[in-house]
Amino acid sequence: MSDLLRSALNARVSKLPSLPHSNEEDEDYESEEAANGVGSLPGSGMGPPSVPRRHPKPTRPPNPEYTPISASSYFQQALQVAVPSRGLDFRIYYMPPASTDGTVMICHHGAGYSGLTFACFAKEITDMTKGECGVLAIDARRHGKTIPTSDHSDGDLSIEVLVQDFTEVTRTIFPDPASAPSLLLVGHSMGGSVVTRSCPMLLEREYRITGVAVLDIVEGNPIKRSAIDALPFMNNLLNARPDGFNHIEEAIEWHVSTKAIRNAHSARISIPSIMVSDPTAVLPYQWRTPLRSTASYWLSWFKGLSSNFLQARTARILVLAGTDRLDNELMIGQMQGKFQLVVVPGVGHMLQEDDPKRLAEIMVEFWRRNDHVVVGVKKVGDP
Repeated sequence: MSDLLRSALNARVSKLPSLPHSNEEDEDYESEEAANGVGSLPGSGMGPPSVPRRHPKPTRPPNPEYTPISASSYFQQALQVAVPSRGLDFRIYYMPPASTDGTVMICHHGAGYSGLTFACFAKEITDMTKGECGVLAIDARRHGKTIPTSDHSDGDLSIEVLVQDFTEVTRTIFPDPASAPSLLLVGHSMGGSVVTRSCPMLLEREYRITGVAVLDIVEGNPIKRSAIDALPFMNNLLNARPDGFNHIEEAIEWHVSTKAIRNAHSARISIPSIMVSDPTAVLPYQWRTPLRSTASYWLSWFKGLSSNFLQARTARILVLAGTDRLDNELMIGQMQGKFQLVVVPGVGHMLQEDDPKRLAEIMVEFWRRNDHVVVGVKKVGDP
């Protein structure tokens, strides 16, 4: 069962009556009837209905164990990159390779997160490769610190727009394909669909693409419970999320205590970038990207993912948090040796944060195997 679907079902099960709740517990949970509703399906243009919230919990003092950590030790640069053609100033986090002929892993996060979800992973890559391989992580539109320029809107999160954003910011950072480093495209969840669709566009412009890595997402089918199969249950998952938090430490603690992220150190780096401060709100720390507002795009993000992944004309690797995730198309592709499959035990959906060292080991091995391949010799995943 997909980790995304499992989380959604757990959110639903947790609402079923077992023992009487105290008043304090009632503040943390919505009614059973609201939790049991499936809500509107993705693609309808409307998100799942929100559940009316009760009075917020009394403010607790910040827990120092969840104090935010600066990302300055994990990336060398944090820059705003203007891309006029997209009407956006993109926030990028960059640890460049030590030499001009190195490789750069360009990382795209999943929905609701930011480029800092790859912070610990970036440090592991730098240490393991002794700087041979760099890491560049991008905040997508309506995420993190990427902001629209004047007279532009960043509201459209359709897959076609996200792909154009990704390819254009890549071209802005590396304008000359001939002198650009070789690129390894890494995408988590929604980001996996973005990098997979972007690969042929970058190859067409003669960028050197070492490979494409998709992290913990597959398209799914009526038998295997995967991304598309989980979407109708997202209502339950979203209703289990607080509307906001009293302070940033509470937001970090919530992600760790619910095991949305299982690595507290990584959460202390990444979570502040997905929250925004609103001193006028009852809960002054709000979500930067409320997932409910993205519901109309969910289906488009994942539809066609498997075929696009298998058709990418470069080395391919799929890294999953569970073994029962392949749809029929991917099962056939794996049996034909069209991509490398790695399963990481003991992690959740945010595997790049839960175990950044293990993911870095996997990606470094994949990179070394495929980067300097002699012309005429097939890469792993080549047809």
